[in-house]
Amino acid sequence: MSHAALLVLADGRFPAGGHAHSGGVEAAVASHGVHDASSLEAFCRGRLHTAGLTAAGLAAAAATGYDPMALDEAADARTPVPALRQVARKLGRQMLRAARAAWPCPELDEIAHRLPQGAHQPVVLGVAARAAGLTPFDAAQCAAYESIGGPATAAVRLLSLDPFDATALLARLAGELDDVAHAAAEAAARLATDGVGVLPAASSPLLDITGEQHAAWSMRLFAS
Repeated sequence: MSHAALLVLADGRFPAGGHAHSGGVEAAVASHGVHDASSLEAFCRGRLHTAGLTAAGLAAAAATGYDPMALDEAADARTPVPALRQVARKLGRQMLRAARAAWPCPELDEIAHRLPQGAHQPVVLGVAARAAGLTPFDAAQCAAYESIGGPATAAVRLLSLDPFDATALLARLAGELDDVAHAAAEAAARLATDGVGVLPAASSPLLDITGEQHAAWSMRLFAS
């Protein structure tokens, strides 16, 4: 395994488009649900154990070499809101472009050919991780970190939050992030015998509702 590849894939500067998305925190700020470092930490913790866990499971599954088309269908089933499905596929297209440049491989080319509208981002992330020589646990860690790193960074801009406070809350969540990644990787390890139903499908109804509402805003700072 290349630890350097893990750093590249998890780097916020990896050109996969995540910087343009707030992970739901823009809507949470607008509704005053997130207004300071403490409420942001609660938001990120909730997101980590719901959307983050689900994404981590899909990424870990893809990193095992499981059929990405089946996983993309599983991702659709776990993303009931049309606006968030569109976001996931848009991010998947952008990540696919970056991953094919960084780690070209037939599996990534096949996704581009079969799903020109874009595959769900966690699925692409997992295939990219496998192409980079990373493990399913590594892929799960990347997906879990993205689920909270994006909102934390966005909140710095939205609330003029001290970046040190945002970084500190991510550090406090590190242990929980590892727990989520381990759970996701363990589920992915049972795919061959139990099928995609074994993957996490943690729901976050409020994120779904606000995600659909946010998409209808005429003015917003972030795409989602």
